[in-house]
Formats: sequence, structure tokens, C-alpha cells
Amino acid sequence: MGIQTSLDGVRDADRIVEAMRLADELAFEASREPGLRTLRILSGALEGDDDVTAIAAVHAFGQIHDDDADRVLTTLLSEERAFLREHAAWVLGAHLPHFDVVGRLIGLVLDGGFGGMIAQRTLEQWAQTAPEHVAIGLEGALLGVDDPDARYRLVETLGLVRGAGPSRRLHAAAGDEGEHLLVRSAAVAALGQRRGDSAAAEKLDELARIDGPLRDIARLGLIDLAGGSVGRSAGGDGLTVAQLFLHADIDAGLTAAGSGDNGGVATLLVRLGDALVRDGRRAEGAGAEVGAAGASVDVKRVVTLSRGSIGDAIDSVVDVAGRPAGHLYGRIPLLTPPVSSAAAWPQRVAARRGIRRVLRAAGSVDVLHLRMAEVGSLAASDVARELDIPVVFTVAPDPHAVIQSMDSAGTLTRQNFGAADEREHFWFRARLVQRLASNAHHTVLFPRPQLRRDMRALVGIDIDSHPERHTVVPEGIDLDVVDAALADASAHAEGAVPGAELQALRQLVGALPEHRRGLPLVVSVGRFHQVKGMAAIVAAWQNSSAAERANLLLVGGDLRNPSAAEQQQLDAIEAVVPEGLRAERGLILSGHQPNDTAARWMAAARTGLPGLTAPNGVYVCGSLKEEFGIALLEAMATGLFVVAPDGGGPATYVEHGRTGLLTQTWDGAALTAAIESALDSAEAPAADGAATVARAARAREVVEASFTIQAMARSLESVYAGVHRESAATDRAVTA
Repeated sequence: MGIQTSLDGVRDADRIVEAMRLADELAFEASREPGLRTLRILSGALEGDDDVTAIAAVHAFGQIHDDDADRVLTTLLSEERAFLREHAAWVLGAHLPHFDVVGRLIGLVLDGGFGGMIAQRTLEQWAQTAPEHVAIGLEGALLGVDDPDARYRLVETLGLVRGAGPSRRLHAAAGDEGEHLLVRSAAVAALGQRRGDSAAAEKLDELARIDGPLRDIARLGLIDLAGGSVGRSAGGDGLTVAQLFLHADIDAGLTAAGSGDNGGVATLLVRLGDALVRDGRRAEGAGAEVGAAGASVDVKRVVTLSRGSIGDAIDSVVDVAGRPAGHLYGRIPLLTPPVSSAAAWPQRVAARRGIRRVLRAAGSVDVLHLRMAEVGSLAASDVARELDIPVVFTVAPDPHAVIQSMDSAGTLTRQNFGAADEREHFWFRARLVQRLASNAHHTVLFPRPQLRRDMRALVGIDIDSHPERHTVVPEGIDLDVVDAALADASAHAEGAVPGAELQALRQLVGALPEHRRGLPLVVSVGRFHQVKGMAAIVAAWQNSSAAERANLLLVGGDLRNPSAAEQQQLDAIEAVVPEGLRAERGLILSGHQPNDTAARWMAAARTGLPGLTAPNGVYVCGSLKEEFGIALLEAMATGLFVVAPDGGGPATYVEHGRTGLLTQTWDGAALTAAIESALDSAEAPAADGAATVARAARAREVVEASFTIQAMARSLESVYAGVHRESAATDRAVTA
């Protein structure tokens, strides 16, 4: 194609996602035609206000392995535009170490954030071939830095470098009572990775015997030093499946659902893990399927990994190591305070250590199932490669679909893409999706109306080339939870005393003024994040007749201690409906609630609350993109008329005009019109009980036919069994 033609393709692409895909071709052409002309053309692309083309040029430089390209990338480490500094640090990881660049990369580590993680990752790669030079740079930087957070990052990075020098420095920092506790914790955790180092074991044993904040970290370090290998199930033991979502405190009761990043994924993993092991027990009683090696291919144990405290991590290691069956929870301590997924990239090293620890404790892990392009999946994929654990990856066009929606709405342009990428890390996440998908033993796909087209156009994956490597698996919900919620709400609507969950909702609605009584509820459940569109729902509702016809209930978010993403949504809501006017206008923000509570509140929107709200409310999902939509499915199973994004998973199960309305949720006017129309549709059959029942029955029928958690578990069991059989066959071939 030629370097200039390829660059023109990136510049002229109609959509940002298309330009990102064409950037791969530009990088290939740069590797094929290195030379002064290519350097001049790519250098010119770094100028101007087209951020997308500039980033593409940086990655093209990364494919040219000569001194001239290295000089350009080195210069970019001092570029005023922070997003270019990050991308330069990223691509330098694939180049040979340059000793004059180590200092600049360490400078990025000191700055922290995503750029610091990227620079740390490059230094870790360089330390494999030039450990002395990286260690000298880090130790020198420690001499001139006093800030505890910055020193923590330097010591953590030093812990990734092998050699006697780094070990001595870690020993000194771990035992230095004059050092900040945060820095000492980084040194202690790093000593736990020096397997075969007797001095490290002695220091950790010493610290583990002393009461204080370092004791439990030292105990974890001793566990890490003693950790063994990970094998596969055999002899009819049943499969062990590990699944991960780092950015939540997942518990069996789902008590934190809707807080921070505790969204639909957290709910799904709890319900799915329970369903997998229940199904395995049923299959065992009926005669389990047997694989080629004579081993049971039923899932007997699920280990769900999420973040947790250091004490919980120790307890979970003991629990996972001692229980061969059931749904277990492994805790990943991150040492630094929990943050949103977008800001969690600097926790890569701590996440990787915690994931490795739990998987080693399990003893045998047959499949590691990863979802989402975030730091947990990045860390877990490294561990899976190290421990030789097969990976199943759920591929979704994320962040691709978000970029496409924002591009269509005009809020994301080539001129502001760099700032957005610096904040949301779009480019890195998109490449992480491609890497995880290409390296996975099997990929799972969500249903989409144009699945093949979208995967090819957005993600660059041709699922027809090797269809045996891909399986479409819809997500599912637990209808028992929905049925219990409906039973409680219906009983209360007929006069029964409400339970605690419905009484809490009555108190919230009862705080509204008299003129807001008797109106139906418009409900939305989910995280308070820009992608989920909670503030957009408020604006669409408030700027239409819907504000006079219904009250709005938003369930989710940590209102007392909001994360940065939650605060952004709260600020946007405040700009539309100030806090002092919420009750007057009928806006209720409840904060996050346990999953069972949210289910009962949705049921109450369907049945009504006697004396407070009318029945036949509406459920609204305002997400910029929704890969499937657990809360949407729960709302449909409850019998609520829904408003959903016209794309992704919802477009495959919401029957437009019958069970809900599909709309362009990124378009404020379209979302407003959809909410008004949904209220019209919900009110129309209200006088006709038979029509209301028929519509609710149809929604329930759709969910029950294809979207239960049990159906999802059965589909995934087949995927896991296939991966297990293939891995066992490969092991036998290698042994032979």
C-alpha cells in the first residue's frame, strides 16, 4: 500500500474506530518500509490537531527498530501532550533498552497514573535483559524523592528487577522504621516474589512475628514464597473455573451492588458461579459427562476473584486451598486505596501478585474466564501465561462501541481524542481486547443484531475464519429472585404489610410532596458512570412531559463517598435538578442497594405502592453502550415496559413497541422522546388488565426462553469442557 497511502487512510477515515483499525496497517507499512522518507512522513503526522493520526504515527514509529526512530520516541517522552508521552512509553517496551531513556521512564513512574503504569511496564520488560541499568536508575531516583506515593512506585518497580542489588535495597526498605509505611509495604510485598532467596524468607518471617500493619503483608509474602504450581483436574475430580472482576468487593449477598464499579458484572458472577456448581451437582447425580481423559467435565468448583483486604486475602487463600468444591471467593489486596476501573491501572503489579496467589492456592485450575479490557484482565493474562492456565475471554466491542457512540454524538472528535484517551485509555484498552482475544483458547461473544459485521468493523475479528473458536452465549438472570420480588410486591399491593425492602422504598417515595403522589415510577438501576448515562436519563426526563407524569428513581452509586466517576454524574444531575429541588420535582436518588432490594423496587414499579405510586411504571437504560444488560433483563422479567439502547445485546431481545422501545440513547432528544412514548405505552393498557398481563407475559416469555442464568451456565459448561479436553490432548501430545 505504501506509507503515505496508509497514512492518508487513517486521516480520511470517516469514523475514529475505523482510523484506529487502519493504524495497524500504517504500523505494518512502517515496519516494511523503514527509512528517511517514512520517518519524515510520520514525523509530519505528529504535528497539527489530529490526535488520532498522531497516536497512529507513534505506534508506527514503534515498528521501526533503528536509532532514528528511537530518537523520535525518546523525544516524545518529553512532549507537552501527555497522551503522546504515554504512547511513546508504551511502544518503547518492544524496543531494545536505551540506557539514556531509563531516567525519563522513571520520571513517568514518579508522576504515577496510567502513564506511570505504562512506563513501569516498559522498565520491567527492559529489566529482563538489562537489570543492572534499570536498578541503578531506580536506586538513584530513590535518593532524591521524599513523597511516599512516589517512593512506593519506585520501590514497587524495583521489586520487578532481579539481582542482588535490588534485593538488598528491598531488605533495607522493609526493615527501615524511618521509612513511610506505604513504602515499606511495597518492599515487603516485593520480597514475597524473591523465590529461592533465603534472606527474603528470613526477613518476612521476622516481620510476620511482629504485631503491626506489616505483619499480614509479610504473611502474604511467605505464602507467595511457598506457592506451588497449578495443574489441571483429572480422575473425575470435576473442573475448577476461575473468574475475575477486580473492581468490586464481590460477596455472595451482593450487598454492594451498584456502588462504584459493583454493577451488573458483579451480580452476574455471583449468580453464574452458583448456577455452575449447582448444575455440576445435578449432573453428578445423573451421571456426569466424561471427557477423553476419563475426567469429569462438570464444573465442581468456581473461584470468583475480586478485590479485598489483606486479612480477607489470607483467609481466602486458606479457604480456596482447603475446599475442592463449591463457589469460593478469592480476595486480591491492592495495598493502595480502591479506585474506579479507569484509574486502577497503577495497581497492575499488586493485582498480578494477588491473582497468582489465589490460583496457586487452588492447586488445579482448568479455565480462567476473563471479561472486560481492564487492569485485572491485563494482570490475569500474564499470570495465566506464566502458570499455563487456559483462558476463555468474553469479547465485546468495548471501548469500541463507546467511541462509536461518542463519535456519532459529536462529543468525541479527532481534536479532543487525545484528552479523552488520556482519561479513558481508549487505545490501550482496544489493543488489549485484540490481544486477549487472539491469545485466548476460546472466545465467548454476546448476541448482537449484526454480530459478524460489528466484530469485524469495530474489533477487527473475523469470527467466521475459525468458528470453532467462538461461541455466542447470552447472559442470564436468576428468575427465582425476580419471582420472589414480584410475590412480595404483589402481596403488598393487595394489602399485605410490606417487608423491609418495600418499606424502605415507601419512605423514599413518602418524602415527596403531596402533588407527586399517585404517579408511576420511572426506574433505572446501575452504576453512576458516564457510560451508564444516569445524568442523561435525568436530563431527558426533566426536559419533557415525563417530569409531570412520573417520578424518577435512580438506584446506584455511593452517595456518601462517591468516586470521581460517580461525582461527575452527580454534578451533572445537580446542574439539571439541584439537590434542594429533587423532592419537589420527583427525583429520588437512593444510592446503591443490595440486588434483592433493587429487584423488589422494580417489582413495586410494576405493581404500584398503595397510596404512593401508580402501577405500570417504566424502566430506562440510558447507557451509551450496553453489551447485554442484566438489569434490563430483570426489568423485563418483572413485566416493566423498558427503554433500551438500539444496539448491542438489548437489540436482540427487546421487541420494539411490544416489550419496550429501542432508541439512540446517546442522543438526548431521542432518549427524551423514548421516555415519553414509553409512558404512553405503559398507560395505554393500564385500563385493560388483560392487555397489561399479556404484555408482561410476553416479556417474561422472552427472558425465560433464552436468558436465564441456568441456560448461560449450561452453555459455558460446554465451552469449559471443550477447552479442558483440548488442553488435555495438547498435554498428552507434548508429553509424547
